[in-house]
Amino acid sequence: MADLAAGRESESSLIVAMAAPRLRALGYDVPVDSRAGGPPSHRLYELLVDSDEDAHSRYNALIGRMVSFARAAEHASSR
Repeated sequence: MADLAAGRESESSLIVAMAAPRLRALGYDVPVDSRAGGPPSHRLYELLVDSDEDAHSRYNALIGRMVSFARAAEHASSR
């Protein structure tokens, strides 16, 4: 979230921006993604293509980690 708040475009900031509505619903104070250039999902993939030979697998792994985190947070908040 620090990268997103600072306006840095990184894997972390973009994955958090993608999950922002879900995270906000869980009570996290997620900064607004104010960067232009299209949806965070597209920008993340473009960033990965530029830096990784297997961008598709890396993209899916990052999405999976965020979904896992969100599910765990939802589970914890329902207790």
